Amino acid sequence: MANHLDLEEQEQLDQLKHFWKQYGNPITWLLILVLGAFAGWNFYQYWQRSQAIQAAAMYDEVERVVKSADTGKIDRAFSDMKDRFASTTYAQQAGLLVAKQYYLAGNVDAAKAALDWVATKSSDPGYQAIAKLRLAGILMESKAFDAALQQLNGSFPANFDALVADRKGDILLLQGKKVEARVEYEKAFKSFEERTEYRRLVEVKLNSLGINPQRGGEIGSGVAATKSAGAVPVSDAAAPEGKK
Repeated sequence: MANHLDLEEQEQLDQLKHFWKQYGNPITWLLILVLGAFAGWNFYQYWQRSQAIQAAAMYDEVERVVKSADTGKIDRAFSDMKDRFASTTYAQQAGLLVAKQYYLAGNVDAAKAALDWVATKSSDPGYQAIAKLRLAGILMESKAFDAALQQLNGSFPANFDALVADRKGDILLLQGKKVEARVEYEKAFKSFEERTEYRRLVEVKLNSLGINPQRGGEIGSGVAATKSAGAVPVSDAAAPEGKK
């Protein structure tokens, strides 16, 4: 009986050896790949957390130098942020913050450069949209109307549709294209929620063109489209920072 068991065990051992000889290397490499991927994922998660912590600390530094209004320090801090943490949301927030300070200081070119960086490098559609709207506002003030409209082309998150349409209306009206401007303002008016204060601002702009959006028609011949969109305040949400 013992011999019979010994033979069975030997046969099983031989089968195991044959199996391992045939499939051992693929199994070993598969295990290495799985364990390597697991280790890599853990390292990536650690690296992401480390990057976020360091980026947050550097953003605090950018905020500090922006408050000091020291242009040289702002340039260096923002440059370091872009070089080291360009892919983080902190870098995009820093870009918007720095652009505001440059604009307030009268350094329009630097403000445009910072906003353009956010608009082209940000991985967050929301930050991209904000940067493009503010950049379009600065270009509009500089009378670079075609460049301003170009910033507003392409896709935007749905919740920015009204702001984009309103800004397009401002630019088109300054170009003397009242019919096109009306179309954009009406689009903006319809896109805003009824209780939104901005909707009232768009209504004022339409009124200046002789349109009553509440009634869906013209106000009457007695109402003239007296002034350009420059006479109507630009929304804080879409304006270049510094106009707030």
